[in-house]
Amino acid sequence: MFSSIAPLARLNPFYAPHFQLVQDGPRKRAGPAEAPTTRRSLAAASAAEEYSCEYGSLKFYALCGVGGVLSCGLTHTAVVPLDLVKCRMQVDPQKYKSIFNGFSVTVKEDGVRGLAKGWAPTFIGYSMQGLCKFGFYEVFKILYGNMLGEENAYLWRTSLYLAASASAEFFADIALAPMEAAKVRIQTQPGYANTLREAVPKMFGEEGIWAFYKGVAPLWMRQIPYTMMKFACFERTVEALYKYVVPKPRSECTKGEQLVVTFVAGYIAGVFCAIVSHPADSVVSVLNKEKGSSASQVLMRLGFKGVWKGLFARIIMIGTLTALQWFIYDSVKVYFRLPRPPPPEMPESLKKKLGLTE
Repeated sequence: MFSSIAPLARLNPFYAPHFQLVQDGPRKRAGPAEAPTTRRSLAAASAAEEYSCEYGSLKFYALCGVGGVLSCGLTHTAVVPLDLVKCRMQVDPQKYKSIFNGFSVTVKEDGVRGLAKGWAPTFIGYSMQGLCKFGFYEVFKILYGNMLGEENAYLWRTSLYLAASASAEFFADIALAPMEAAKVRIQTQPGYANTLREAVPKMFGEEGIWAFYKGVAPLWMRQIPYTMMKFACFERTVEALYKYVVPKPRSECTKGEQLVVTFVAGYIAGVFCAIVSHPADSVVSVLNKEKGSSASQVLMRLGFKGVWKGLFARIIMIGTLTALQWFIYDSVKVYFRLPRPPPPEMPESLKKKLGLTE
């Protein structure tokens, strides 16, 4: 029975090896002056392409953060109308029965301009989130990769992506929480406030600073699994596309072709992200609308069926959103001539240990 299950387990993209490689001598720890494999390969490639900074430098992290600001801030703001309808379907499913019905009711009551409600907190909040999400992901990815060492970083690369993205999102949600709370109030409570300038002082006067952070725990519940799936699925999908679908190596692809692969991988990752994070998203929407409720109380009241309301709208929104985010982020890297490591390959030392080379 085990012999039939083991091969299937190894095909799982989240598979991690059940063994540790034993080195001949004492393990050499990676010190500050010792660069990871990706850094060495990028240095070797610099003869063919001139980079604007070193991989893992402060300038590299800063420009990655800029890419995150643009990718998250612009895309989330662009889909505010769909996000508004999705939130209203979650908190008032009797009134907003479907996507099209939700748009129709909103336009009838608030006019076309009503579809843009909450754009300001969306832009500010998700720009801050993108800065931390993408910037810190690069930081933690390199940090954890150095801690694991060259061989284990390759063997456990999916776990590396999961750990780095979860760590980054923890801080990103703290940056997002205040604006997310204001956005939901504006979008789901008719007459509460029409602008961010109206909502912030009113929220602070009613509940104090807690009004802006009471949703941070549900945000972690929603965003950390979402981001873990977003980054790990994207990284492994890119690897699979270049290995099985794209008819030539990445090094032979033009920048435009590489960006197309980025967009496709981002959309695939986005669909999985939407499904994984939707129940917690429903809780966040209801929690920020109501006063005095806890996440567990909202979850029990919604029930299993209730937390999946608006899933189709979220799949459309998050799939498109995630694809565009990765496309913009990668485009920023291309524009600023940042190092862009190719899909990981097995280190030569590991190939020798496994007897894959002579």
